[in-house]
Amino acid sequence: MPIQQSDVKYTAVATAEGGRDGRVATDDGKLDVIVNPPKEMGGSGAGTNPEQLFAAGYSACFQGALGVVARQEGADITGSTVTAKVGIGQNEDGFGIIVEISAEIPNVDAATAKALVEKAHQVCPYSKATRGNITVTLA
Repeated sequence: MPIQQSDVKYTAVATAEGGRDGRVATDDGKLDVIVNPPKEMGGSGAGTNPEQLFAAGYSACFQGALGVVARQEGADITGSTVTAKVGIGQNEDGFGIIVEISAEIPNVDAATAKALVEKAHQVCPYSKATRGNITVTLA
């Protein structure tokens, strides 16, 4: 269920100049990076790229969701990490992305880790936003 404007607690604002080959910065100055297409896509690869920024945001958000679920379940996720791999490629109407999420949770068994990751995928805002739009695989 989508949130309403009245439910918003925080709004991030970023502005791009030059698209995939330029600069992106937030209005508060906390993020200000040069973006360039990766070499694999014919760019210089000198700066970061939108896929890396998306992977960073998704992995951080998913780690937060994992923490929420772990607290609810009474599971210890100390020392855990979440990795997001974001791939980009051509499709029938331009370009599309796919995502693979993996988590390392050292203090729980494999079955518990899998259950926690699946539950985190249900509550993570990035997972909700991408559900039904792109392929997201839980590894």
